[in-house]
Amino acid sequence: MYKAINKTNLRQVSSLFHRFQSTLVVAEHNNDKLSPITLNTITAASRLGGEVSCLVAGTDCTKVAEELSKVKGVQKVLLAQHDAYKGSLPEELTPLILATQQQFSFTHICAGASAFGKNLLPRVAAKLDVAPISDIIEIKSPDTFVRTIYAGNALSTVRCSETVKVFTVRGTSFEAAPVEGGSASTEQVSPCPPVGVSEWLEQNLTKSDRPELTSAKVVVSGGRGLKSGENFKLLYDLADQMNAAVGASRAAVDAGYVPNDMQVGQTGKIVAPELYIAVGISGAIQHLAGMKDSKTIVAINKDPEAPIFQVADYGLVADLFKAVPEMTEALKK
Repeated sequence: MYKAINKTNLRQVSSLFHRFQSTLVVAEHNNDKLSPITLNTITAASRLGGEVSCLVAGTDCTKVAEELSKVKGVQKVLLAQHDAYKGSLPEELTPLILATQQQFSFTHICAGASAFGKNLLPRVAAKLDVAPISDIIEIKSPDTFVRTIYAGNALSTVRCSETVKVFTVRGTSFEAAPVEGGSASTEQVSPCPPVGVSEWLEQNLTKSDRPELTSAKVVVSGGRGLKSGENFKLLYDLADQMNAAVGASRAAVDAGYVPNDMQVGQTGKIVAPELYIAVGISGAIQHLAGMKDSKTIVAINKDPEAPIFQVADYGLVADLFKAVPEMTEALKK
């Protein structure tokens, strides 16, 4: 004899289903400090229901594990330390994630949609023989996700039937989880034997007193209209007055004006600051995909027909070589 399913029964089944969810967030860090996008990923993981665990793998990352244990929404921190995890090479981290998955039977595995997550999780998904879902911006249910397509001009709702859901999270689409209020337990995880197919040699980072591009509250970006790399000094001077990060369009990067770690857009970094100032940027859809979620957008361009004005909250049709220095001087007063 079968019992009819009513709304109350459906809610009970749904609640039971959520209780059996368990999500592994692969933490991104530099062995000393947690990357901000991991906090956004934890928020996304919390919306799936069930227990949220974080995997911290590195060479000497006890401090990061302690930091994560205080994050609200995290129930367990899994800590694995070994010299093989230096540089977070995907070839070395993948066997660890697979072993962790086998031990704890997570229903979901996720990481931020940064270079770290994009480099690692497709490999994990391939080893699990499941299809990964990249760069999600919304979670509708434990098996249904929303992601952008066509450079953000359309949204795709994807239902995943895989036994283990593997996905990356667009950090700008989710609030950062509170760094206080949590009391997660920490558990040591045995590292896997080194694979040895790749080796981390060194990392050369650009040092700057300005905020990091993806976490800055104010971003000033320049495009082809600046005409040369030397002219980016106009933006640096303006940014220094606003405690802002400096970005660039792909056209400026391809022209060699600035290094590619400054690129904002579909093939660069995704940002959503409180204020985004686009200087000499026409507004190709690939660039808009990386900054259109900004709270307030200001555009400066001498072409009144530039597409950037269609998404700007404030537009200034002017010569940037006059307008930007005037703005800088006004801020000095």
